[in-house]
Amino acid sequence: MVFSATNFLAGLMNNQAVFIVITALATILLFGFLIFIHEFGHYLTARLFKVTVKEFAIGMGPKIFGWVSKKTGIAYRVRALPIGGFVSMEGEDEESGDPNAFYKKAVWKRMIITAAGATMNLIFGTLLAFIYILTSSGLAAPVVHKFQEDAASSKWLKENDVILKVDGEAVFTGQEAYYEILRRGVEPIDILVKRDGEKVLLEDVVFGKQTEQGVQFGAQDFYFPREQKTPLTVMKHTVSQMRLSVKMIYESLFDLVTGRYGFEAVSGPVGVAGEVGGALKDDLQADPEKGQSSNNLLYLAMIITINLGVMNLLPIPALDGGRLFFQFVELVFRKPIPHKYEGYIHGAGIVILMVLMALVALKDTIGLFG
Repeated sequence: MVFSATNFLAGLMNNQAVFIVITALATILLFGFLIFIHEFGHYLTARLFKVTVKEFAIGMGPKIFGWVSKKTGIAYRVRALPIGGFVSMEGEDEESGDPNAFYKKAVWKRMIITAAGATMNLIFGTLLAFIYILTSSGLAAPVVHKFQEDAASSKWLKENDVILKVDGEAVFTGQEAYYEILRRGVEPIDILVKRDGEKVLLEDVVFGKQTEQGVQFGAQDFYFPREQKTPLTVMKHTVSQMRLSVKMIYESLFDLVTGRYGFEAVSGPVGVAGEVGGALKDDLQADPEKGQSSNNLLYLAMIITINLGVMNLLPIPALDGGRLFFQFVELVFRKPIPHKYEGYIHGAGIVILMVLMALVALKDTIGLFG
């Protein structure tokens, strides 16, 4: 009998206590690595522009271990709570006599340093999207291949229709078409297709509906054909995946603010841990000898790192986007907002974010045991 590490791990995941431990470790490692990628972007650009860096930390709260570089004086530390990280720079939030203090650098340099963390997350997300597409079992083309039984949309659509736009939104892959139908198909929508070589606008196309966690979505009632993997189609689907992932994040925020989704749809580290555990179990239990494959954990890592990049660029106090907003104001008006007032705003932002994180964590914990 050939020993399989994957089968061994899959067996361990069936033990509830071991499953919880492995899930917790996987979540900590995943968040820790993605935070490291983010902070490394700030760190690299700060060193590039010769800003005095005081500390590079992964995690928050009490120090677990670390060291201080004898050459640079920078403290490198791992902290207890895997909910963030930071690069502490001289003169970031206070006045300083150091000629290499952060606030003494040209505003364009500070903007690059501030945006570098989110940029690194998005670059890494693109790499994960490429690997995800490359390892996927098939690439869906935005073509009507075959209808499901009693498909409502078959009154408008025909087999071999190439879908170009859904409710005015351009689509380039089957995944994009699926998402637009899912989000917009709760009401009759217009679909632009290419049929027999000509563009045809189909008005008020009706799809069925499905409900998940009290939210209605459109139900796609036909199948997509698979595209052959070539360098060109892999790159097309990679770009499409990144575009779609960013769009999903922004539109989910819009839907949350407008009330389509409730607070129960928001997840923090505890809720994500549950998703990590489910993805890890699916990946380990898939049997390649039976033609089964799963890369759910890879997809989840991709979504999380893109989410970190996008969310950090929002103009919210205490986030990178909030700092970029103040720097942009300085760039336009050629005068910085006093550090004291900016510090007050970011401090209030941190308090609000911590309260929100605590509420989300409480909700997720209750959901795990409810």
